[in-house]
Amino acid sequence: MKVGLLRAVGVATAVYGAAVAAVPDLLARPSGLVDEEGRTGRATRTSLRPLAWRDAVSGLAMAMAPDGPALRTAAYVRIAADFGDAVLLGATLPGRDRKLAAVAVSVGWGALSVAGLLAGRRREVMRPRAAEPRRG
Repeated sequence: MKVGLLRAVGVATAVYGAAVAAVPDLLARPSGLVDEEGRTGRATRTSLRPLAWRDAVSGLAMAMAPDGPALRTAAYVRIAADFGDAVLLGATLPGRDRKLAAVAVSVGWGALSVAGLLAGRRREVMRPRAAEPRRG
């Protein structure tokens, strides 16, 4: 597990989530969730804020969880959220280009967390264990 990468993804996600919670236009505009004048409707802002807080909190969990099972669990939650976003936004956003961009961004962030979890595993598998002393 590459703790530094997971923590960096967590911090970036937490900052972005907090920013979108404060200013939902940061997500609404590139996603095409605005009216003809480029304004984000009240219902859209209301709908995006819980999503943004989910990102902020799950990112914070990745940034602060102790190394080991807690950090792995936080990363799994983040991966599920990112890949879930890819599926849902890819299926529902207006316009092919926006859908593709949302899928690419979501899968990209999820892949970073997957890479953080998998990094170092090969070394662990290939590194021979020290022989344990026999008791007896």
